[in-house]
Amino acid sequence: MLYSLHEIESLPSVFRVFQYVTVRTIGGAATAFTLSMIFGPAMIRWLTRLKVGQSVRDDEILAMQRKKAGTPTMGGLLIIVSVAIASLLWARPNIYLLLTLGALVWMGAIGFVDDYLKVVKKSSAGLRGHYKLLGQFVFALIAFWLISTNESTVAESRKLMLPFFKDPVIQNMGTAGAFFFMMAVLIGASNAVNLTDGMDGLAIGCSNSVAVAYLIMAYAAGHFVFASYLQVPYIADAAELTVFFGCLLGAGLGFLWFNCHPARVFMGDTGSLALGGAIAMGAILIKQELVLIIVGGVFVMEALSVVLQVASFKMTGKRIFRCAPIHHHFEILAKERAEEEGREPEVVETMVTIRFWILSIIFAILGIATLKIR
Repeated sequence: MLYSLHEIESLPSVFRVFQYVTVRTIGGAATAFTLSMIFGPAMIRWLTRLKVGQSVRDDEILAMQRKKAGTPTMGGLLIIVSVAIASLLWARPNIYLLLTLGALVWMGAIGFVDDYLKVVKKSSAGLRGHYKLLGQFVFALIAFWLISTNESTVAESRKLMLPFFKDPVIQNMGTAGAFFFMMAVLIGASNAVNLTDGMDGLAIGCSNSVAVAYLIMAYAAGHFVFASYLQVPYIADAAELTVFFGCLLGAGLGFLWFNCHPARVFMGDTGSLALGGAIAMGAILIKQELVLIIVGGVFVMEALSVVLQVASFKMTGKRIFRCAPIHHHFEILAKERAEEEGREPEVVETMVTIRFWILSIIFAILGIATLKIR
């Protein structure tokens, strides 16, 4: 919306700054953060009145997790609304922005239904897994059709890029191959972020690091000089994703204000599925899908820990970790160590969360470094 102001000749020349992606990215981030801070308290009060409290699994072994029962969930709505308003205000609408924003809203809607069912049933079961997958599959199908029929996206849609390689390792994966690859990235990323959302501030803090990394990569992909120098695919219109990731970062920082320990609100599946889907869609559109394995290293660790735990228990009857996802494993160990040393166990969650943030920042830096190492 604001982008169009620089085209109105009757306006002062100062409005020409709105044509610059960097200015609009900063403006979008600031707007999303401000919206989160303004609407956050009101949304928390609204969710509290609706009694949409967090449900804890009956088999949850952590007493500290049980204390969180009743804390308002569905806080991901705050992220979605803030990002949507800020993006539409500061970014120039095109297929790249709309698809990524569509992933945020669609995946968030799936998560919202899941959270709502948990609240109604007063259990942690929620929406059945195959219904979640069906919803994600439908979005992947629609997104792939739009990408395959749009002139600006079809050329890159079937290429497979690998980190550290300047040229596509596969020039044409074919229709089926490209679709299933895109679907795997979308479903994998959204569910990995969902699994990470188990401690105050953990998922959103790690998502913020990933947003910064993809903000930089989107800017490089949309800038001809930088794309040529770094030998990454040049995708001119993808520059608007820089603005989107700026808005995602601003909203994420705003949500973290209320989600840090002790959390006043949880994002729920509404937020975690939305974040994962949006990040994955952005990565797909700038052809940096597999770099997400590096940038989102914490998310990968969390997902792998669940897979390994389930596989080990089914095959041997034994568990690899004390509890999965892996952040609970470290939480249990840190709590036991704190009790042995006579320290307050309440600070354990904050300690584990911050250490995971540090890992996420390191992974993000490593992911950005792959742009140069080719």
